[in-house]
Amino acid sequence: MHSSSLLSFVLASVLISPSLAVTITQASQLKTKTYDYIIVGAGNAGLVVANRLTEDPNVSVLVLEAGVSDQGVLPVEVPFLGPTVTPNTPWDWNYTITAQQGMGGRTFPYPRGKILGGSSSANYLFHQFGTDEDWNRLGSLSGDSGWTWANMKQYVQKHEKFVPPVDGHNTTGQFIPSLHGFKGEVSVSLPGNNQTIDPLVLQATKQLAEFPFNEDTSGGDHSLLGIGFLQSSAGGGVRSSSSTSYLANANGRPNLTVLIDATVVKLLQTGTGPSGTKAFRSVQFQSTPGTGATPAGGPVTTVTARKEVILSAGSVGTPQILQLSGIGNSADLKKLNIKSTIDNSDVGENLSDHTLLPNIFSVQGDQSFDHILRDSSLTQDALSQWVQNKTGMFANNVVNNFGFARIPSNATIFKTIKDPAAGPKSPHWELILSNFFFSPGFSTPSTGSFMTIIIVLISPTSRGTVKIRSTNPFDQPLINPQYLTTDFDIFAMREAVKAIKRLAGAPAFSNYVIGPFGNTFQQATTDAAIESYVRGLTTTIFHPVGTAAMSTSSSKSGVVGPDLKVKGADGLRVIDASVFPFIPSCHTQGPVYLLAERASDIIKKEDGL
Repeated sequence: MHSSSLLSFVLASVLISPSLAVTITQASQLKTKTYDYIIVGAGNAGLVVANRLTEDPNVSVLVLEAGVSDQGVLPVEVPFLGPTVTPNTPWDWNYTITAQQGMGGRTFPYPRGKILGGSSSANYLFHQFGTDEDWNRLGSLSGDSGWTWANMKQYVQKHEKFVPPVDGHNTTGQFIPSLHGFKGEVSVSLPGNNQTIDPLVLQATKQLAEFPFNEDTSGGDHSLLGIGFLQSSAGGGVRSSSSTSYLANANGRPNLTVLIDATVVKLLQTGTGPSGTKAFRSVQFQSTPGTGATPAGGPVTTVTARKEVILSAGSVGTPQILQLSGIGNSADLKKLNIKSTIDNSDVGENLSDHTLLPNIFSVQGDQSFDHILRDSSLTQDALSQWVQNKTGMFANNVVNNFGFARIPSNATIFKTIKDPAAGPKSPHWELILSNFFFSPGFSTPSTGSFMTIIIVLISPTSRGTVKIRSTNPFDQPLINPQYLTTDFDIFAMREAVKAIKRLAGAPAFSNYVIGPFGNTFQQATTDAAIESYVRGLTTTIFHPVGTAAMSTSSSKSGVVGPDLKVKGADGLRVIDASVFPFIPSCHTQGPVYLLAERASDIIKKEDGL
């Protein structure tokens, strides 16, 4: 079933309860226009910072969120329905990327969560922390050893609340408890609904040396390489987001105000700071179009921070707001008649993202999920089971097993190109195994059973941009990831396709996998044919980073320093995935949570909180 069809079915089948959030929805409800801190974006990072700063009852925080409440939004709550939350929904920014040179001129949706929790409410719930080499590289590039894994690992305990799987099975050998936190904020759990392919995948790890079993897929002190069990940001059969955890646990604090349906349109310069820096402590916002009294966004409201404005609008929203405020490439801004306030040509540059390629195999029998998803009565049964007791197929993620791998060190590509991974233990690509037909933008065939092995490029070298197209804050920015425009990226994707064919050819799958589905995949047997197949089908797993990259305090490049303060500015900080100069070697929500935890500590220390 196409994800949009499944979403329509779900919305028609279940009564969605009205929002019960304690947040406010209109600027007129604000009791004051001045706060100690103003956080732009109630997403993956913003709500972490909001929670941590308001632990001090004397600190007032306003969070501005352009999206809607997540309360009672069933597709957000149900783990299996993660793929239906985006694209082209009320909970998505519904961006579209520019035509991609490396993909034959194709364009496609670029999902970003526009809802409380941000993309932590709209992602596929994969939860990891990256490799120690990821963090050590960040520490080196920033000149701040506080970003190295030796320091960052402490935040796992503050952030993570590892809970039993929804079916209560014995998880011995499926994760390493010493690597995890059990008293933190976000619930994390192992799969709780066995899939047909699970035992086959595990058997294959014993048969193929290039795909060993990995007992724990969280990373950090433990290698990411190999195939193991997915750890999802869910507990009790329900998604756990920054909203259901960090915000929910702080909702009772009178010093925290969260205003939804509020789109920030600009930062205002409020004077000068030390050493000639320019202060930005005022924020202008309007009601998000379609939510206020007028369809076009309504009147402009200005709020001011006594201490800091914190941008947590994500790798698209943050550079957009900076550019609208005159902080960016002055030549680009001049073309739009925007007065330059801080000339920084790195704002909106260095966009890095993980690509997604679904490789679909036809399989024997009728034990894949395809038959359930095609049958409305069976889908209703699965949904009813979730509604009644939060168990079964829908209480689980769409994936149980996944893993990471490297291109062999003797590969020809490394004769001319330096290894882009964070280190020799960090992966180049990822494989995700799913028990049904999964291909974004394509409907499931009306007959047949399928297994999908998704390939994700984990250490891409292609870099793109995010640039505003006009002075209208409601115009979508130009998002150009420039996917697959380097020799390494296409080499890695091509070798990964060969590798997953070897995996599907393991003896464990001999009585299950029939073969590649579709002529293009079937005919992708030469390097040229595989490259054509990759360029024609690859999209995104939406992990954008890098558009407000961190660098050393003294460097003239980069957008923020190691303290995450915007260079040349006073009272303005960025705390979100845009500050990562390189993309982490994993799904990005976990690293962003850790980043936000440390950023909160940095602010507290500086301000004596």
